[in-house]
Amino acid sequence: MFNQSLFNQFILENKVVQRLDKPVTLVSGRQSDWYVNWRDVTSDAYLLNKLTDFILEFIQSHNIEADTIYGVPEGATKIAVITGIKLAQKKNCTKGSHIIAMGRAKPKEHGLPKDRYFIGMPKGKTLVLEDTTTTGGSLLRTIAALQGSGVEISGVLVLTDRNEMRDDGKSVQQFFSENGVPYYAMSNGTELK
Repeated sequence: MFNQSLFNQFILENKVVQRLDKPVTLVSGRQSDWYVNWRDVTSDAYLLNKLTDFILEFIQSHNIEADTIYGVPEGATKIAVITGIKLAQKKNCTKGSHIIAMGRAKPKEHGLPKDRYFIGMPKGKTLVLEDTTTTGGSLLRTIAALQGSGVEISGVLVLTDRNEMRDDGKSVQQFFSENGVPYYAMSNGTELK
């Protein structure tokens, strides 16, 4: 069972959410005096293992259907690969039953579409994993590319949602919900900062 307070404690103990003396420009182009940085956690084998256990607990607790976990390139790729392996093991995988999917940052110029855009094309119900959302731009581009390749999206799972309004006045969660994509956030950045 997913324990929200334990996950929030894990985030705070590992300084994932940081207050800054000087504002930074986020990928979204917005300025912020607080930052969500999952890189130190995902670079440490012990912490990454704990993080992927939290993700699997969240998926199970929320009854999220997923055959494949796909990380938004490149920030969530490592997390998705390890979570995907653990998910397959929990489902008693056999040869060919589960795909460990990765997207290419830049498509190859030759080969089949499954090889041009992916190193392991997602198969079955695919849960898209992202570390942090502000406006959801990277997530939108990733989902558009996946859907354009015929991948079935079962939902979006975000480690930390900054809970900011997009330029259209909607939250990222509201935007995805209105477009028929289930959206799950494991933590709320505004509660943690």
